[in-house]
Amino acid sequence: MKTNSSSMLRVWLALVGLAFFVSCTHAPQQLAVSGKTMGTTYHISYVTANPQHSPEQVKQRVDAVLEQVNSQMSTYDPQSELSLFNSRQTTEPVVISRSLETVIRRALEIANETDGVLDVTVGPLVNLWGFGPLAKPERKPTEAELQAMLDEVGYQHVHVENHQLRKAKPEIYIDLSTIAKGYGVDRVAVLLDQMEITNYLVEIGGEMRTRGTKPGNQPWRIAIEKPVTSERSVQRVIEPGDAGIATSGDYRNYYEEDGVRYSHIIDPRTGYPIQHNLVSVTVVAPTSMDADAYATALTVMGPERALAFAEQKGLAVLLISREAEGFKEESSTAFKQYQQ
Repeated sequence: MKTNSSSMLRVWLALVGLAFFVSCTHAPQQLAVSGKTMGTTYHISYVTANPQHSPEQVKQRVDAVLEQVNSQMSTYDPQSELSLFNSRQTTEPVVISRSLETVIRRALEIANETDGVLDVTVGPLVNLWGFGPLAKPERKPTEAELQAMLDEVGYQHVHVENHQLRKAKPEIYIDLSTIAKGYGVDRVAVLLDQMEITNYLVEIGGEMRTRGTKPGNQPWRIAIEKPVTSERSVQRVIEPGDAGIATSGDYRNYYEEDGVRYSHIIDPRTGYPIQHNLVSVTVVAPTSMDADAYATALTVMGPERALAFAEQKGLAVLLISREAEGFKEESSTAFKQYQQ
């Protein structure tokens, strides 16, 4: 009897311990946070079973990271690190933050790869056409105004070395809008990794980064928008896995004057907004920063050159062109693995 009582007591204690363990173990939940940053919005979905990963705690840390990125790279904030550099009418080098160095260095690398169609000094032309922080002009620029502004553009005049940034022409103006949001996404992804949150979707102004899965081991699915302004509808759905995703298009940010459509995407070689029929480019890359930059560069190139470049570099790219009867899709070999 004594042995049986001891055995029953041990079983009972084991069951109590198991019940306590189960009651203290939280099932993974999909949670979300959102906010404003970089003149746009961000949305994050993440999966966690850790009560310390509450939306309030995650948002607080995310906001701190994004505020830092914005304070370094914004052209709308006159006191940002980049704005202060732009305001300096000198060719003397300036010590810059590691973050700003990382982004500018990568932008210059991609500029070289793409023969200058991605050019972070294109800001004066963007402003001239009315798509920057300055007000929209009352008329389109003249040829003389364009030529004068082209003299102030050129990524070759920007140099990064020894954690210092220098411009060879005092009037050079750097605008990181083609790459900074993607970098912000990557910084948030690094933060979540550090917090041991390993299943998430991060989105800032349309640039994304995914890792892991949703609850139930379901993949993150990304909808690529149909490039029309009359409605918001889906062109295609992809499952990117662990990757950065960015889409560039000319179908929302534009204006018309005298029957001519002027896109916010400027070809830095000519000074004019793009005029070809490539309206949307989606890139899947290891980082959102790269996806962001390449998406813009390929949009400037046009459909034929963009597809050839993507095949040469092994980039995963979906191109959507406008044709008389609707839209035409083309994708690189590397993109086909993501298609449904």
